[in-house]
Amino acid sequence: MSFREPGFSDRQKAAQEARKNLLNKFKSQPGHDDPAVAARRAEREALAAKRAEVKAAREAEKAEQKRIAEEAAAAEAARIAREAEEAIARQAELEAEQKAKRDARYAARKAKRK
Repeated sequence: MSFREPGFSDRQKAAQEARKNLLNKFKSQPGHDDPAVAARRAEREALAAKRAEVKAAREAEKAEQKRIAEEAAAAEAARIAREAEEAIARQAELEAEQKAKRDARYAARKAKRK
């Protein structure tokens, strides 16, 4: 037994066989008008439609969540503003009360002198 390297004609035949096998492989595949191919295409289209529907629902849910969050933020901002106004009003009332007490003490001192 001896090792023999393939010659040019052997390589040429092997390449021709490979091309023939490749061609047969593609010829054996079903065409675009085959019912199985059409069924797979319809299935892919149905899946794509379902994905698009789910995506639209997800985006709608996300938009709803964003709207709710914005409403909550607006309500919180209104509450903070209302509390600030109430604090300002309480402070003004306290200052008025303190001024009235101070004025009363001043009037009492003045009345005491007379």
